Amino acid sequence: MTLVPINLTVNGERHAVAVEARKLLSDVLREDLHLTGTHVGCEHGACGACTVLLDGQAVRSCLLFAIQLDRSEITTVEGLAGGDGTLNRFQAAMQECHGLQCGFCTPGVVVSMTAYLADHDQPDDEDLRVALSGNLCRCTGYQGIVNAARLSSRGAAVAGGRPGSGPTA
Repeated sequence: MTLVPINLTVNGERHAVAVEARKLLSDVLREDLHLTGTHVGCEHGACGACTVLLDGQAVRSCLLFAIQLDRSEITTVEGLAGGDGTLNRFQAAMQECHGLQCGFCTPGVVVSMTAYLADHDQPDDEDLRVALSGNLCRCTGYQGIVNAARLSSRGAAVAGGRPGSGPTA
């Protein structure tokens, strides 16, 4: 087996890793870098549990060979909180709105919605549900997640929005 050296910046930290050409990013994160917040569900890109940010864009880490990502910047769910452990706005809203149950899908949801909300100031509930359509959750029914996204959106923060304050809550 031939190993290929690659360099990744993960959560702001540089890593030199030697990988097989067929090794997936999700496996490098979990096995080589011990970042187990990135969950592996379907291994087909359909469930969204393995979502990470690649150069700022939400991607499915189970669909990317690590060898493709030499010199890339990756942010996992572990890298979304502040250096002091302070939750980002969406993470805090998930906690406040009880947006998780079993927690398996949560890392992918948090990464996906953090990326989405960074680019969308005032999404309505339908927009949020479309944005969540790439993340499969079998437990919550999504309403707590939508409430958290609504609460943490910049438009809601400016308007003083709270979960349950909108017409569809």
